[in-house]
Amino acid sequence: MLNRLCSGILAAAAAVFLLLPFDALARQPFDAKTFEEAQAAGKTILIDVYASWCPVCKKQQPTIARLEMEKPGLIVYEVNFDNDKTVLKKFGVQSQSTLIVFKGAKEVGRSTGESDPARIQALIEKGL
Repeated sequence: MLNRLCSGILAAAAAVFLLLPFDALARQPFDAKTFEEAQAAGKTILIDVYASWCPVCKKQQPTIARLEMEKPGLIVYEVNFDNDKTVLKKFGVQSQSTLIVFKGAKEVGRSTGESDPARIQALIEKGL
């Protein structure tokens, strides 16, 4: 009985999660101060350079959202490709759908245009 109840609760939670727009997840816009604090603390950080019109970015989002939930130590900062030109310059980014992983202050991986969930996960795991 308890197993069925737990299974039902998990199924309902998964259904609600799948119905949420990915923007409803706890996305943090890039903030230099909190980014530097996370680096100083040795955290695993993903910089997600995103554009709302980008089909590859949209394909990346379910994987990033899943990993945010599965990897509680992962901090994700979203950088708006169209509006955050200063941040793009800081990281040397020239294209949307760019993912940059840091472990503390060190960049440990970067990809552009990758939408394969296994490859995105492998990239992020470089920082864990």
